[in-house]
Amino acid sequence: MNAPPARIILLVTSPRLPAGLLTAAAWDVVRAHPVLAAAESELTTAVRAAGAEVTVTDDPLSALLASATAHGAVVWLAGPAGDEDLARRLGLRLAREPGLAELELMYGSWDPPGARLLDAVAVMDRLQSPGGDPWKRAQTHSSLARYLLEECYEAYDAIVAGDLDALRDELGDVLLQVVLHARLAEELPEGKRWNVDDVAGGLVAKMIRRNPHVFAGASVETIEEITENWERIKRTEKPRGSVLDGIALSQPALALAAKVLHRVDRAGLAVPLPPPTAESEPAARLGAELLATVARSRAAGLDAEAALRQATLDYVETVRAAEQA
Repeated sequence: MNAPPARIILLVTSPRLPAGLLTAAAWDVVRAHPVLAAAESELTTAVRAAGAEVTVTDDPLSALLASATAHGAVVWLAGPAGDEDLARRLGLRLAREPGLAELELMYGSWDPPGARLLDAVAVMDRLQSPGGDPWKRAQTHSSLARYLLEECYEAYDAIVAGDLDALRDELGDVLLQVVLHARLAEELPEGKRWNVDDVAGGLVAKMIRRNPHVFAGASVETIEEITENWERIKRTEKPRGSVLDGIALSQPALALAAKVLHRVDRAGLAVPLPPPTAESEPAARLGAELLATVARSRAAGLDAEAALRQATLDYVETVRAAEQA
């Protein structure tokens, strides 16, 4: 009976998880066979601590083939990047000489969802640390404010255009602003500083609190009930002296007007709109007329901001056509 072919097992692990957090199958192979690696690391330390032997080699191709021939199987602890070049060279060699060994890829751990966010935080920390990017190190929350708005508008444009690939890229730029602001906050005076974990932790706690129908077994039957629960919990968390508290006053004027009118309507307040009178200054008269227009658009179920934007964009196309003519 022929002996089974020798095996070279490329063990790939996630660099974003603790080094010793491996699957049961991965622990079985590292304990059962010789283990090779290109360099000392937290992973080699963890494997040794579990009782396995690890040999560091600077000639992985030859060492793997020799160890597989001698022992029947050998495990290669891949580096953080996965050692694709070594895998390619091994594959080519074994394709030319298939009797040497069989190549097997094993995943000892996987990136959990959101793991690349850790990379984003690590890269930003490098950019903001001494020797990093001078421009980013010179920024403040105030100097970055306009960029946050710009990136959000660009993401909005991608949504309106239905370009989901562009949306992915633009959301990355929004995320850049988040991690940059969080990294800047780490350098605030003692007692005032916070970091990206504080941002994420606050968000997680808020989502859990405001979604009791998911996390606390609350009974709801309609979207309206979910919305009412959200608003009720929000009012409890942030008691406000006015129904208008919390509105972002720096948003575009038409959107601001619509938000104010929405809050007033939801609160059941009968506050009349300012009437445009002949005695009013031209700017005040125009403002009152625009506010009335926004109120009429809400009553008709229309978005005044989106309508004006679309009308402007249509005019842009007309201007471009005139230029071409």
